[in-house]
Amino acid sequence: MMKQKWLVSYHVLMTLMILASAGIAGLLLFKVQVPPGVRVANTVLWAIYTIDYVARLALVSNRKTFLIENALDLLGIIPMHPGFALFRLGRLLRIIRIHHLFYKLGIDGKWTRNFHRFMYDTGFIYLFSISIVIICISAWLFSIVERQSLPSALWWAVTTATTVGYGDDSPHTAWGKLIATALMFGGIGFIGLLTSTITEFFTKRAAQTKPSDPETTALLQEVRALSKQVTQLQRQLNHSKKK
Repeated sequence: MMKQKWLVSYHVLMTLMILASAGIAGLLLFKVQVPPGVRVANTVLWAIYTIDYVARLALVSNRKTFLIENALDLLGIIPMHPGFALFRLGRLLRIIRIHHLFYKLGIDGKWTRNFHRFMYDTGFIYLFSISIVIICISAWLFSIVERQSLPSALWWAVTTATTVGYGDDSPHTAWGKLIATALMFGGIGFIGLLTSTITEFFTKRAAQTKPSDPETTALLQEVRALSKQVTQLQRQLNHSKKK
């Protein structure tokens, strides 16, 4: 009982700090003039959040699983840009899940079960977290070696990982090209997995709800054809990059 009370108090405190740090990050992102004390508070919150992350990592038995499940928390302690603090909001989803808040508030229903099934049972949240980590870390390293601002580097990382490649920015140093190569292969792989996960989830759901509906059957065929085309494009892109 005491352990349960301590856990609730701990999560309430973390929730308040996460909301406070996200609010301060929003002000800094929009370049709102804030008193010096607000920036000091932001630094203190970052230090507490970092200590909390390191402590949990040290105490957990399976560190590999912890790193995957808390990938957004890792991004939340990067001090290079206030925008990274917004990733701490992902912690709130796990707090809500641990305490079954939707169920206790009486708003648990079909949509929350479907949301949980989509986010966790399919592994979407883990693939999404890893993809975000790859993009953000690549952008951070790219900004250092190419001497660019982090927002510009993030834009480059997103366009590179999604294979859009506008060409408005490209690496000029050897390290930058190495980072770009790793991001292209990693981004294509994980974003392709995200696409296939979404397609598979909705395909299975449609098949379970109306398996004999002609319109649903036609929709499933179109989805499968689209999925095959995406897979072929990814293979062609990988083959062209290897050349």
